[in-house]
Amino acid sequence: MQTIIETVHPYVSTIATAAIGVLTTIILAGLNTVKVKVNTWLEARTTAAQREVIHKIAGEGFAFAQTAFKQAGGERKLQEALQYATLRLAEQGVTVSVVELQAAIEKAYLDYKSKQKLIPSQTEPKISIEEASQAAAKEAVSGLAAKLNDFLAQATTEITNNVPTQVQSKPETILEQTPVATE
Repeated sequence: MQTIIETVHPYVSTIATAAIGVLTTIILAGLNTVKVKVNTWLEARTTAAQREVIHKIAGEGFAFAQTAFKQAGGERKLQEALQYATLRLAEQGVTVSVVELQAAIEKAYLDYKSKQKLIPSQTEPKISIEEASQAAAKEAVSGLAAKLNDFLAQATTEITNNVPTQVQSKPETILEQTPVATE
């Protein structure tokens, strides 16, 4: 029995060492994959956070230029907003191109304009709740009528397509006429 163990021992040692090596390689590969995914997630998260900061500071720059330079033209306001945002971002250690920063300020401007359109001005006629509800009811009834018309049109189309055709009970004979030559 001792001789069997002595002869098998080197083989078992070699197999165990190889298995441990393969297992270690698999674990290291898995850890490397996890590391890459975590780094990608962190980079994306940092970029998203930086984007948020850029847009926030661009909005501040727009607001600053809009209020501090009321009488200035649009180009001057843009330059002032760019200068403000560039300085603020540099303080926070965020580097961004002038084109990206200008795009963020333009977006802040468009957001401001869209919000201004939502606020009713003093010159617009005011609609009472009753008039608004009547208009909504008319719109709902119109939509319902349109759906009903579509449904009826579809139903009549299906009926027209399903009308049985009449079949002749006996075939008609077609007489062939031969042309007569005239002289």
